[in-house]
Amino acid sequence: MRINRASREISLKVVYYGPGLGGKTTNLVRLHARYAAEQRGELIKLDTETERTLFFDYFPLAFGAIAGHRVKIDFFTVPGQSFYQATRQAVLEGVDGIVFVADSHPDREEANLVSREDLARSLETRGRSLGAVPHVYQWNKRDVRKPIPVSILGRLLNPEGAPALEAVATTGVGVWETQAEIVKLVLQGLRGAPRPTAMGAERV
Repeated sequence: MRINRASREISLKVVYYGPGLGGKTTNLVRLHARYAAEQRGELIKLDTETERTLFFDYFPLAFGAIAGHRVKIDFFTVPGQSFYQATRQAVLEGVDGIVFVADSHPDREEANLVSREDLARSLETRGRSLGAVPHVYQWNKRDVRKPIPVSILGRLLNPEGAPALEAVATTGVGVWETQAEIVKLVLQGLRGAPRPTAMGAERV
């Protein structure tokens, strides 16, 4: 969180984390489309030829106001491939909230677990723990044939019992709800802050 008292602006950072091709970029694309043009900044996508995130995806959002301060939220994704670890760690710098996007495809159980462990290690290198950062899990791709049961995803990836939501990001199912949950948790961390204005709460 960054507070600019001169401009009366609070800047928050939310990062979508998870294995490659799990649906992180799709979440941001769908989310970006739900907001009015005057609220959102440009969605920046840096993709390879295989449509995997090369560096990161990003868009800023004018969310509303708290205690007389404008609230801006920067939404990021991180590359899922293992060889972009340095990029993932850099994007996590100063993060206020994390959405872990897990892939429900039955062949992706190990990839999910490796990514979850990488997230914990990346935070530790910055002197933080996952438990100290507001976070939610999204069980994405629930429309695939024989998806990994939610009970198994929860046992493997969410032993701490953080909020978890099912989604099909390609159709938008669960995308808005996931974003709403992480933003709620992040704003609750602003001690004593009143509820935000309705600007960022209305569906578009």
